[in-house]
Amino acid sequence: MSQPTEMPRWRTDDLYAGLDDARFDADLSSLGEQVRDLGELFDQNGIRQGGAPLSAEVLAQAIDAMNSTFRQLGELRAYINAFTSTDSRNAAAQQRMGELTTLALPLSPLRSRLTAWLGSAEEGQLHDVLGSSELVRDHEYFVRRAAEYARHQMTPPEEDLAAQLRPSGAGGWGKLHGNFTSQLRGEYRGELLPVTALRALATEPDEAVRRDAFEAELKVWRESDTVTAACMNGVKGEEGTLARRRGFAEPLDVSLLNNGIDRATLDAMQGAVVRSLPDFRRYFAAKARALGKQKLDWWDLFAPVGETSTEWTYEAGSEFVERQFRGYSDKLGDFAARAFAGDWVDAGPRDGKRGGAFCMGWQGDASRILMNHSPSLDSVSTLAHELGHGYHNFVKAGRTPLQKETPMTLAETASIFCETIIQNAALQTAQGAEKLYVLETQLLGHAQVVVDIHSRFLFERAVFEKRAERDLTPHELCELMTQAQRESYGDALATLHPYMWAVKPHYYGSTFYNYPYTFGLLFGLGLYAQYEQARAEGNAADFQRRYDELLSSTGLADARTLAARFGIDLHAPDFWEGSLNVIRRQIDEYERAVS
Repeated sequence: MSQPTEMPRWRTDDLYAGLDDARFDADLSSLGEQVRDLGELFDQNGIRQGGAPLSAEVLAQAIDAMNSTFRQLGELRAYINAFTSTDSRNAAAQQRMGELTTLALPLSPLRSRLTAWLGSAEEGQLHDVLGSSELVRDHEYFVRRAAEYARHQMTPPEEDLAAQLRPSGAGGWGKLHGNFTSQLRGEYRGELLPVTALRALATEPDEAVRRDAFEAELKVWRESDTVTAACMNGVKGEEGTLARRRGFAEPLDVSLLNNGIDRATLDAMQGAVVRSLPDFRRYFAAKARALGKQKLDWWDLFAPVGETSTEWTYEAGSEFVERQFRGYSDKLGDFAARAFAGDWVDAGPRDGKRGGAFCMGWQGDASRILMNHSPSLDSVSTLAHELGHGYHNFVKAGRTPLQKETPMTLAETASIFCETIIQNAALQTAQGAEKLYVLETQLLGHAQVVVDIHSRFLFERAVFEKRAERDLTPHELCELMTQAQRESYGDALATLHPYMWAVKPHYYGSTFYNYPYTFGLLFGLGLYAQYEQARAEGNAADFQRRYDELLSSTGLADARTLAARFGIDLHAPDFWEGSLNVIRRQIDEYERAVS
């Protein structure tokens, strides 16, 4: 079966008929009214630093109004994003996103006011309020986190100014990076290709194709690095300044608070990661041997190894995913079937569409998934990964918007779990060259999430440190990038990618949008190991129930508390080593298969 030229695109008309739909205009207007009403509620009841005493009744009203507003905002933002992410040249969608951003501007300072109000309360007051209102009690984690955030707030006027400037500051730079890079093209063998298409050629079996595409890609980034460097300086400059102003020792501490983990958890995980790097270098060396080379070049990282008799078209991949999900549980299988039948997935690459993949909540318990499919098991794993995010949204559907707020560390749990289901299923029946192909797919993904993510973590810390002094030139950013890659990959690679800082959109969004992926992988692998043990003991149904409860609760407690429900201590190096040992065994098997 050949790869279809036109793959599925996601459905949008179940929410609105179009960007000019009268119902869309009405809901946009309604959102504006809700935002104004929320502001009046705060003003009338003294919700601000040094305002009225903390009241359970007023706090309940505020929480209820915020949930209603955020629910409306989420649907409108997802709908517009469905157009801007698939066609950056869609002027109407860009205009609508600008309107929505302007309408939502007051929400950030209002939330800061609520945070300051809660932060000024004594523990006894918080305890009394939580005991006096069921709605407030249901949002206890939100309330207590807000009190914690209050210790890192600027004055109300400063927080208001920061929120007002965000769209034209870091938010604007991030938007520019996304729009600009989605339209970049490079010349490859006499043809102009989108940069996403050039990067997709990294999976081709012919090394000459991969090398030429890599060189064409680097040329694109080199010729556009004035813009991308300005975006990086703009985003990191603002984030670093605000972190210092809010009393954080370094921007990394901002991400720890946002991700619901402490430094001891991060240190335990990162220590295990560093200890695993020599093992990943064994994998890279074995892959080089498989490709007939002394060392890998950067353009070899995604090169296929082994052979597959399966033609991983999108159609074949989606059928495989649904079947394997059903092998885990009918609930997960039914969910996948519903997603495919409901056209939740925008599958294929095209000009103007952003690269990579993501899942976003849509309406109710539905989601929408963007990916750029190529005919490989790796791409099928990406589909499973994003469907995992969708399943997470599905089991959280009964929660309020404030209860659904999930840190990135825990947001990757379901996606990694679902990806593991697919890869393990592919490995079970594979033999010979097919088995090597599946092992390669697994280890390629693990190496990206452990080794390459580590390089991104090191790079971002270095950028924040240098950016505190002045703007960084494109050359300096390239130097910091290759230095981080050398520290992570060691001597395993003969060629590095100095412009990965321009490639990855993660640098232009949330602070340290990197290590949470490693957390998600290792936490997900640890949970999957517990599932396999439960299944062997005949307790799979009990595990599935507790697992769904965990996913449903990711906005109700911190990561360490939730992990403890499964007997996991995130401060213990042994847990992280145990997950990495799963990967080490795969590397051992890979080496045997190559030799």
